[in-house]
Amino acid sequence: MTGLASRACVPTRFGALGRALGGALLMGVALGSGTELGPAVADVLGLTGFAARMIPALLVSAVAVPLVGWALRRRGGSLEDIGFGGAGANVRALLFGAGVTLAAAVLVLGAGTAAGMLRWTRPDLFALTGYVVANGAVALLLEALPEETTLRGYAWTSLRGRFGGLGAALGTTALFLVTPGVSTVVGAGVAPLVGREAGPVGLAPGGQEPVGYLILLTAFGVLLLAARTATGRAPLCAAIGAHLAFLTVNRVVFEGDRRDAGWYAELSSPGVELLVPVYALVAAAGFALWRRRAVEPFGQGAVSARAGR
Repeated sequence: MTGLASRACVPTRFGALGRALGGALLMGVALGSGTELGPAVADVLGLTGFAARMIPALLVSAVAVPLVGWALRRRGGSLEDIGFGGAGANVRALLFGAGVTLAAAVLVLGAGTAAGMLRWTRPDLFALTGYVVANGAVALLLEALPEETTLRGYAWTSLRGRFGGLGAALGTTALFLVTPGVSTVVGAGVAPLVGREAGPVGLAPGGQEPVGYLILLTAFGVLLLAARTATGRAPLCAAIGAHLAFLTVNRVVFEGDRRDAGWYAELSSPGVELLVPVYALVAAAGFALWRRRAVEPFGQGAVSARAGR
């Protein structure tokens, strides 16, 4: 890639940190405001169900992605500089990221099933298909696309040019951990303005237990960074695919009964949920091994792949 990767565009240390923090702040503001404004807009329009869920998702992406694009254009760059590619490359990378993550989930959860840790209900294929499609559309616009664009895209690229791969990985992961907390602060401020009751403010959204949530988020962040650096063409879309697959698997397997997903697993104990960070790390290892291959997955040589990262 060119643009941000060129020496002329490498920012100072403070400039790189400022851009990375700006990306995380943008995501926190977009998520916090979108999730509070969206339901209010849906109520005004009389929308329910899937249509109502899409409103906040559309708002979050409509704020985060265009503003990143605007920031890049101000410096003579484009979204390709942070890891997007052409339409075909984007789709292939997205499927690659989703496929590796799904394979890791099948491997680890399959082992857990064989060990008696999970028992599966009879799947309702019609309900399951509908849920996967609807949830995928919402998750793409609410979480995967804006988070990857702002964090593994804009923030990671800004840090990578000045601090190298390790510094970018550590910095992006730290920002990923604090972004949900920022969104709760923004949401608490926006909610009263639209006549909604403010939710709890904290490191974890929705009042979730913070320590466990941050541990899971760290493993998830490692997975997403591994996906983002696994391929030289449209690498950010590999992270988007991994993001979507991870959310979909977890919501079907562990929350499918509450979400009417048509299929879910019954756990032998609450500790079985530790399989989630395990399969996230297995997927990260799979992406790392793929990166080390001599030939790029979509026909590009290893030298050009390294240049793209």
